[in-house]
Amino acid sequence: MSSSRSTEATYEAQNDQRLDELHSKIRTLRGVTTDIYDDAERQNLTLDDTSNAFSSLSSQLSHSSRRAAQAFGLSGAGGVRQTRIIMYVVGGFFALWLLWTTRGVWWASGGEV
Repeated sequence: MSSSRSTEATYEAQNDQRLDELHSKIRTLRGVTTDIYDDAERQNLTLDDTSNAFSSLSSQLSHSSRRAAQAFGLSGAGGVRQTRIIMYVVGGFFALWLLWTTRGVWWASGGEV
């Protein structure tokens, strides 16, 4: 009988030890699971912030392109006509060319007498 009680006590001690080991592993696994969950939540928040930033950028770019189209007459009524813009550019280049070719008349006579 004492041998049987000794064996039972040994088995009971081994069971307790294994139960403690199992409990330790479960705590470790729970900690890892919690860390994975927290990391996933942080990444979701980062993705949401990035999505909001890109949506805002898209909205601002769309608004800017609409205003540019109105300014250059590429949209419907209310903007300057495209031909008028082209004429202004050509006229500006012509005026610069004219100033460049006649600069000798204005600046050459000032220093020489």
